[in-house]
Amino acid sequence: MVTLRRTRAIVRHPPHLKRTCMVALLVGIWLSAFNVGGQLLAGPWDLPLAIKIAMNVLTPFTVANLGLVSRQVGSESDEAG
Repeated sequence: MVTLRRTRAIVRHPPHLKRTCMVALLVGIWLSAFNVGGQLLAGPWDLPLAIKIAMNVLTPFTVANLGLVSRQVGSESDEAG
């Protein structure tokens, strides 16, 4: 079982963080353009729009990190078993 401390270490490891941030940025831009592109072009930019954009970036960041952590934990359990 993975601990919170181990999860934080995996997520904060600089090469991992760089990769997951890049994925989040690229996918977040795509999702924002696809989901709220009309609002971005037409305006106004308000708090609900900012929250949607933030969620469009945080969602792939979370998914990328979940995949990373599950891969790390899976490889550790494969080596142990």
